[in-house]
Amino acid sequence: MQDLDPRQRESVRRIVAQMQARPGPLIEILHAVQADLGFIPAAAVPLIAEALNLSRAEVHGVITFYHHFRSTPPGRHTVQICRAESCQSMGAEALAEHVKERLGVDFHQTTPDGAFSLEPVYCLGNCACSPAIMIDEDLHGRVSSQRFDQLVEEYGPAPSNAGATRRR
Repeated sequence: MQDLDPRQRESVRRIVAQMQARPGPLIEILHAVQADLGFIPAAAVPLIAEALNLSRAEVHGVITFYHHFRSTPPGRHTVQICRAESCQSMGAEALAEHVKERLGVDFHQTTPDGAFSLEPVYCLGNCACSPAIMIDEDLHGRVSSQRFDQLVEEYGPAPSNAGATRRR
């Protein structure tokens, strides 16, 4: 387990101190840590657990239960693919398979070059323009495999492992 750098340690301590008196603060603290650091480092778990009088296992269990929480740094760009019914009916499953193959990763993974993280999302509110994806904060509708490839080029160079077998 890699230790926290001084800035990360101070951030976690500040967030915990601000929120620990609230009722049931764990989820709120985890969201705040992730918002500030981009992920929840494993080395932050003991700090949070001790401050909230929880076991490390309890904190770790919450982090791993909710897919929103990341325990590794995200890529420079986050690609979210809508997995809701409307998008599914309009080809999101085939799009997701193409995206996984194109980036060489599965959901909840980051390309080896750190350019893209791939995440599922269960509705982007763009049902009339299915299938929809979001890259960072930019919403895109009626995305085909070809349109996704164009978007990847706009956001950054294609990963060197494009077309490689996905890591699991």
